[in-house]
Amino acid sequence: MSSPAPELAVLLRDALGATEISDLRRLSGGASRETWRFAADGRELVVQRQRSGDVRDMMAEAEAVRVAHDGGVPVPRLIDARQPSSGGAYMILEAVEGETIARKILRDDRFGIARERLVADVGAAAAAIHRLAPQALPSLEEPDQLTWYTDLLDVLARPHPVLELVRRWLIEHRPTRSVGCVVHGDFRLGNLIVDEAGLAAVIDWELAHLGDPMEDLGWLCVKAWRFGGGEPVAGLGSYDDLFEAYETAGGVPVDPTAVHWWEILGTWKWAIMCIMQANAHLSGASRSHELAAIGRRVCENEYDLLQALEGRW
Repeated sequence: MSSPAPELAVLLRDALGATEISDLRRLSGGASRETWRFAADGRELVVQRQRSGDVRDMMAEAEAVRVAHDGGVPVPRLIDARQPSSGGAYMILEAVEGETIARKILRDDRFGIARERLVADVGAAAAAIHRLAPQALPSLEEPDQLTWYTDLLDVLARPHPVLELVRRWLIEHRPTRSVGCVVHGDFRLGNLIVDEAGLAAVIDWELAHLGDPMEDLGWLCVKAWRFGGGEPVAGLGSYDDLFEAYETAGGVPVDPTAVHWWEILGTWKWAIMCIMQANAHLSGASRSHELAAIGRRVCENEYDLLQALEGRW
């Protein structure tokens, strides 16, 4: 199979009106998009291209990035975004230097200073996201995640008593939302670019939607996104550290009970995602050792959920 690099270089040159596209190299191969880094007449940029089969609107994501940048959220600057009549959508962004791999951020010596600042940085970034005007992003939807993931679990038709127990708990303890706002939707280590000084950018806005601001705080604290760190907030800090930083930066008053509910919902939905990914392998739809291995994380999440309901995590 021929490399897509020559064809992509032509697309980028035409889109940017550049004389030369150089150093084009693949950064990742996620399920929904390809990510490439390159230089256009010496300017360092990144392009993300939507894969076939992904039904999400990349133009809505691009608009969220643009609005976030204009609103003071640390995000890469959007250069261009298009939906060609043939081929997948793409968006071009300024390159931001730093690291996204959680293991390195949590352990490498070069990020020692960043680790001391990161909880405060992400608290301030979350506050900035939640101050964005929802009317500036009319394409964003407001999903009911409890209903959405219940439907997915039913379609999978695999018995998981712990997940049914937790679903009932989530229904019975659902908090009342105090305010609606723009929510990033996947606010966690892995979607944060970190440099030696701290948070450099929040990336991967494909799940942005309207909802409860406590959702982003709860998702950040899900145990899976601590990557082995000992503290609840991204493995680095306490709930109090996060809540204080968030409110100090202008975030809405934090409801710790609501954050806890969203943290449990996040763990529950991640367990369902793990079932889905393992099922993709088992069904033969996408044979992959990686997808198969993710299936073992279902029981890890079930254990975490039981611990959470007992107040022991």
